[in-house]
Order: sequence, then structure tokens, then C-alpha cells
Amino acid sequence: MPQSRDSGQRAAPAPSSDTTRERILTAAMEEFARHGIAGARVDRIAKLAKTSKERVYAYFRGKDALYADVAAQEHVVIAQATQLDPSDLPGYAGRLFDYFVARPDHHRLITWGRLELPGTTTAADEHSQALIARKIDQLRQAQQAGQLDPAWEPADVLALVNQIATTWAAQPELSKAAAAHAVDPTIAARRAAVVTAVEQLFPRAH
Repeated sequence: MPQSRDSGQRAAPAPSSDTTRERILTAAMEEFARHGIAGARVDRIAKLAKTSKERVYAYFRGKDALYADVAAQEHVVIAQATQLDPSDLPGYAGRLFDYFVARPDHHRLITWGRLELPGTTTAADEHSQALIARKIDQLRQAQQAGQLDPAWEPADVLALVNQIATTWAAQPELSKAAAAHAVDPTIAARRAAVVTAVEQLFPRAH
């Protein structure tokens, strides 16, 4: 099983009012999204954050630890922006679609972690698992309330909805093909297809 290049543990977090730390996280998100974890360079992050490499390492033990913080923060932002409603999974899929259409770099950021740190346990992974567990519990409660077909395993429901919602973000080459060859080449049509697909699998509760 591949191991992270460092322990993935983060240095003690600074107060949220520390603007230097926030600048580092913002710069790191851009750097990781563009170059991945292995290709990211701390000196570029420091330059973009208007600080020094030494200052970056004062906050974070290494690139993996910095990525873990950035990814954990992003998972929270996504959850807050999209808000799972287990009684309206088509609406949830539409919100996920909108989020990543507007922020393709954020999808790349998460994808790099899956590619470069598979099977590792980092703070980002632990935080992501906690968010997933909460959503699975919401789906199970919806099944118990009669709002969702109980024949489905909640984890399967979440995986399928997420996969459908991020189909176009994960396959930009198909987005280009759709723009060139689809009868309706608009983003709105792609979004409608996502929402309709989820609606057919998991209809809105009435």
C-alpha cells in the first residue's frame, strides 16, 4: 500500500485570524490544483502567498500536511455549498454539478489527492470520511421516514449520485465532445441530464 511522503500530520493550527496562514492555504490550493501534490513547489506557494518558505514550514510539516489542510477545508466548503437534502437528491446533484462547473480547479484539487495519496490516512481523509458518514446517516434516516427507497444501500446511493453529478467535471474531454456534437450543446442541457438521471434513480419525495 502506498505511503504518504510524510506522516500527513499537521502542525498545531494557528488562530483563524492569522492572515499569513490563510494566504498560504489559498496559494496552496491554486498550486495543488494546477500541479498536483508531487509537482507542487513550496517556493511557488510561498511567493504567491507573499511570505517565505520558512514561514510555510513553520505552519505545516511538509507538502502532504499542507495538502491535507487544503483538502479538508475544501470538503467543508463543498458540503456547505451543496447541502445534501435526502428527500431531493436530484436537487443535490444539480448543486454539485453547479459547484464544480464554476470551480473546475477544485475538482482537480480533490482528484490529485485520490491519485497521489491512495490508501493513506491523512487529516483530510479522516475529515472527508466523517462528512460521508454523516450523509449516509441522513440517507438512512430518509429511508426510515419513507422518503427514499429502502432497497438501496445508502452508501451506494451517495456514490451513484456523486458520480453522476461530477460526470462532466471528471471527464472534460466529453464536455468538449458534447459542446461540439450534442443537439443542445449548452451547460444547462448537461445539468438537466444529470438531474434527470438522478431523478429516475431516486425520485424526489412527495
